[in-house]
Amino acid sequence: MVRKFRDIKELSTAAVGHIIDIARKAVRNKGFCTIVMAGGSTPRLAYELLSSPAYAKNMPWRNSHLFWGDERWVTSTHPDSNFAMAHKALLAKVSIQPKNIHQIPTDATNPEDGAARYEKHLRGFFHTKPSAEMKSLAKDLSVPCFDLVLLGMGTDGHTASLFPGSSILAEKKKWVAAVPAGVGSPPVARITLTLPVLNGAKNIFFLVTGRVKLAILDTILTRPAEAQKLYPAARIKPAGNLVWLTSEKE
Repeated sequence: MVRKFRDIKELSTAAVGHIIDIARKAVRNKGFCTIVMAGGSTPRLAYELLSSPAYAKNMPWRNSHLFWGDERWVTSTHPDSNFAMAHKALLAKVSIQPKNIHQIPTDATNPEDGAARYEKHLRGFFHTKPSAEMKSLAKDLSVPCFDLVLLGMGTDGHTASLFPGSSILAEKKKWVAAVPAGVGSPPVARITLTLPVLNGAKNIFFLVTGRVKLAILDTILTRPAEAQKLYPAARIKPAGNLVWLTSEKE
């Protein structure tokens, strides 16, 4: 599904409505919800809106668990940190418990160590708090089933830290992978969730603005076979719902 909006404010307002609705439904159904946060600049306004009293009061913070789709290999207070952006725009302003914030570690010896630690953390979480969806999977928990994954898309068609031509696109077993430095902006090493994990989600919402990205989306929608060879975002095919929230204006 593609939903078009006049500008990023209208898009962000719609995104917040979806986040709250999905979170409340998950809490009603199983007692908690799991949300994967997007990085970059596009979701910032949505996070700021969600932190405002008018919206924050409707969010089940006590039962909400927040994760990240990817992170740059920088400190958690660095301006380029996805966690730092979310903390400033949202987390510092709402009543979410620290234990419900599942940050990708960037204080490990190296990105490979950090990726391994995050995967261990995710496996532990989903073993401890299995949802009905998880219970239906194999005992090895082949993939988790997040209630909602928020994603952006770069002007090269990347999403999370899955870049064109990366060998990580073929990863089938790992939940989390380290991304070598030299790609992306900034070109630092990164840690990312893998395609099987992202595609295991019940709901995936892309937040996409700007004509360049919308041209890529057009290729994804009209020439999917071609797009999958060019753009990692085209490989996002969740088990559940896929929604593109778009605006030409950035």
